[in-house]
Amino acid sequence: MKLKSLPEDFLVREITEFRYGRGSFAYYRLSKKSIGTPEAIEAILRSWNLSRSQVSYGGLKDRHAETSQFLTIYQGPKQSYEERSFYLEYLGQADHAYTAKDILANEFEVTLRGIQPERHGELEEKLERLGTTGIVNYFDDQRFGSVGFSGEFIGASWCKGDYERTLFLAIAEPNDHDRPREREQKELLRHHWGQWDLCKDILDRSHRRSIVTYLCDHPQDFRRAVGLIRIDLRSIYVAAFQSCLWNRWLSAILMKLLPSDDLETLSSRIGPLVIPKRIDDEARETLQQLELPLPSARQKEYPILWQPLLEEVLSPFGLELHQIRLRYPRDTFFSKGSRLGWIGVPGLTYRFGDDALHPEKEAVRLSFSLPKGSYATMIVKQLTQVVEATPIHDNDETEV
Repeated sequence: MKLKSLPEDFLVREITEFRYGRGSFAYYRLSKKSIGTPEAIEAILRSWNLSRSQVSYGGLKDRHAETSQFLTIYQGPKQSYEERSFYLEYLGQADHAYTAKDILANEFEVTLRGIQPERHGELEEKLERLGTTGIVNYFDDQRFGSVGFSGEFIGASWCKGDYERTLFLAIAEPNDHDRPREREQKELLRHHWGQWDLCKDILDRSHRRSIVTYLCDHPQDFRRAVGLIRIDLRSIYVAAFQSCLWNRWLSAILMKLLPSDDLETLSSRIGPLVIPKRIDDEARETLQQLELPLPSARQKEYPILWQPLLEEVLSPFGLELHQIRLRYPRDTFFSKGSRLGWIGVPGLTYRFGDDALHPEKEAVRLSFSLPKGSYATMIVKQLTQVVEATPIHDNDETEV
């Protein structure tokens, strides 16, 4: 089966009851297609000559999709703006910034293509069961796009205070999402790491080169250089590490709760995770009530029964719970909060039909809503049992 053969195969609409009417914050709806949220925001900032600190939005929406979300800009223009890949619609004024707390849910319409007709019955049975029982609420691979070829997490080095390694992973580590020019720039930086004057001369003008320019005058001040990384990128790096810890913790809990014969492995960018193949009512009820804190030194209490498993998850990183914090800079930190380990899929409906892109095969259109922070792609994976994590590139289809 194939996911995201076309951008319109993956529709996302952010739902909110954000109040607006008057105030210093301009309020907008961002509708986009085949572009990521950060790239769209960057284009808006550049066009309107705004600072990044003026913009606030609730979350990142998929690049390979058609999506709709909301944002505010402090003292932003009272007008709309359009580029080829997105439309920013001015809605009015508000007295405070729009944040993730203002998102009620996300509504999805997802099309799976290339379905063999003989799999129709099996898939329909799974859809019925999924709509009734729900799914494991893992963070999906989009959360870990910042993890490069080494598999190291930028946030792990950062927690240890290894600022040079943190900076190297952030600006020089190759990544399978890199475009050709980006790949070349990173290769130059890796090859000449520490030769800052030379790097400044051969790198393109960019955020990366600005950091190198600072190192020309302060060649060993990697701590300050890390603080010069764009704040939105720093937040992504920290969230990726925290989400990895949470995922592996939940996977370890499932292995404790259920017999191994009742589990199957889901491949992911951060390694194998388990999901139930079969689950009885008692275990499902336990999971439905399971709410796990996001790992952070700011979190003072953890479930007594499950804390030892979190400590085991941290061990391979050479870290303990009290070390899940950043000493510098002060404007970047691990989120404090919790996340449900199991979620329902309210209002799930589906419709089978012919697949216009793949003759003699079927397509199914799914419609459902999820709480903020949950991943529609994780539903697809648990529905179709992905056995291989496939990086998503421009114009690629994702095999599921």
